[in-house]
Amino acid sequence: MDELIHYDQQLLLALNGSESTFLDQVFLMITKTGTWIPLLLVLLYVLLKNRSWREVLLFVVCLALVILIADRFSSGLCKPLFHRFRPSHEPVLEGLVDLVNDRRGGLYGFISSHAANTFGACTFIAMYLRRRSVTLTLILWACLSSYSRIYLGLHYPGDILAGALFGVFTGLLMYRVMSWASARWLASLRSEQPITGFWLIPFAFVLTILFMLVYSFFVV
Repeated sequence: MDELIHYDQQLLLALNGSESTFLDQVFLMITKTGTWIPLLLVLLYVLLKNRSWREVLLFVVCLALVILIADRFSSGLCKPLFHRFRPSHEPVLEGLVDLVNDRRGGLYGFISSHAANTFGACTFIAMYLRRRSVTLTLILWACLSSYSRIYLGLHYPGDILAGALFGVFTGLLMYRVMSWASARWLASLRSEQPITGFWLIPFAFVLTILFMLVYSFFVV
């Protein structure tokens, strides 16, 4: 275990931070949940154009449960249970971790709720839409969001990996729950027609990334 912790710390130091204030600003934006609200709104727009409001409501409720379960398991159970310091609070790494604007987060970091939430949502949405371009977009979003925690010195790679694995499990589980609920209560309403306009989701993702890059360029 000590050897694994050592390798985790070394990998963190290799991936953490940079000398670029531009990248610092970009990853500060990536890590914020509010940055991605437009992407969520585009997703809801696409669903409402293609599915009944009851099915969309069930989707939203199940997605909210994915995030709630992932967040409560990671922050409410694992962090108080394992008591593993975040890199930003680890005495052994004092002065070695590159922190942006001295952001340190909470005291404990295992497992990463950011990774659990994003990979849980990514898995659930990808299973529901089943479009390659959307799935690749969601994976890139989850990876960028999770890496931002390493870049900012708030999580070890091991925290991210454990959080991502639990998130994937939660997303798959809730997709099964939604499929069961949909078959039981929405069988007469559910449309088997393919979802159209799904290209708007990767398009909105690209626009969000471009906005962050341009904004960060002028800020710094």
